[in-house]
Amino acid sequence: MMLLSIAIIVVVTLLAGTALWHIRRQATTFRTLLEVSPNGILILDHHQRIRWHNHAAAHLLGQPERTGLNGQPLSRWLPMLGALPAPNQRVDTLLQKGDSQSQQQLTRLPDIGRQQILLLHPGSDATPGAEAMERFKRSQYFARIGTWDWDIDTDRLYWSEAIYGMFGYQPGQVTPSYTLFCDSVHPDDRERVRAGEIRCIETGENHDEEYRVIWPDGSVHWVRETGNVVKNEQGEPIKMMGVVRDITEEKRSTRKLQELAHHDPLTGLPNRLMLEQQLTAALSRARTQHQRLALVFIDLNDFKSINDQNGHAAGDQVLLEVARRLRGAVRSSDMVARLGGDEFVVLLEGLSPTSPVSDEAHQICEKLFASLAPTMTVQGRDYRIGASLGVAVFPDHAVTMDKLIHAADLAMYSAKRSGNNQYRLGEDLNTHAHVLTP
Repeated sequence: MMLLSIAIIVVVTLLAGTALWHIRRQATTFRTLLEVSPNGILILDHHQRIRWHNHAAAHLLGQPERTGLNGQPLSRWLPMLGALPAPNQRVDTLLQKGDSQSQQQLTRLPDIGRQQILLLHPGSDATPGAEAMERFKRSQYFARIGTWDWDIDTDRLYWSEAIYGMFGYQPGQVTPSYTLFCDSVHPDDRERVRAGEIRCIETGENHDEEYRVIWPDGSVHWVRETGNVVKNEQGEPIKMMGVVRDITEEKRSTRKLQELAHHDPLTGLPNRLMLEQQLTAALSRARTQHQRLALVFIDLNDFKSINDQNGHAAGDQVLLEVARRLRGAVRSSDMVARLGGDEFVVLLEGLSPTSPVSDEAHQICEKLFASLAPTMTVQGRDYRIGASLGVAVFPDHAVTMDKLIHAADLAMYSAKRSGNNQYRLGEDLNTHAHVLTP
């Protein structure tokens, strides 16, 4: 290793333009050593394109004509090597030679200026190589990642074994093709994925897309595809190569976290955060369309006694039934949310801008009272649930979200002080205060 390092330093120095006579003579000697070395040697520029290589490197990369390597990106043969290892680190990666793949070990030597030095280690015998390749395939399978390459302007597509499963097939069950790939991509994502590939081909920038694929059984799965373009000696794009990773579980986990962040874990109704987001958007629509919206705060009466006498399990069942009934009492476009405990909120949009506010509030509250009135049976016991309702209307009572919530909250507590199954309208917080009763 030390001899190789010294030899490479001398050769790179010569390539860099040092013209001293004794350096040239030493470089000639060391260059001869490098040419006969069994290790493949690659000198790369800062763009990771091959600047110089020896015979062994050309042989290991399957390139009969040595000049075919010059100026080519390293990713053409080592697509899995997203970043070079640290100096003096030996790593395993995938070597792509035409339609075949094999395991390749390489070591990065210390850089010389902006030039990077790689040693490609030849395999010892067939058996360890086969075992290493099998380990590599298994690592792809369990990591849910696979390699692919596509000959641009043709239908030819190569998949490693791990990719078949990401598209719903067994290895060898189908012949990969670009047509098969396009047909597997979800129709809503197909145009975007194709546009990303074209952009990569035309500009040379990396391709990175997340999209859905439809399996033969109709199920939908998510993958992330990254790749780059390979060019010929004339600088023309001829191939794209990259990796695909299954991200279905990641997407499912993300959706679950979003669900927990925006919904009540017991009832599944929107929580306070989602209510405020929806109310902000609803107020914007109401202003634009010159319509009213109503916010109804609901507090269950004597709910605490249910928990105290029969336990929280019974209380939870009551809350679930209340949520179901409230949801059924309003339109599908309206929102029912749970703020916590026994407090619920209903948001109704598109109310008439001309009807008296008291009439609108009366109709809304009567529907909600009627939904809660029937006896509910939980764990063999019958319960009758009463409620107190506070109604605030935009723009009559308030024109901002905070004031509208405050008005509805005050009205609800006013109704609660008046007795069971009462509702009150909010105070007009825009100019003056007044309270209307049904």
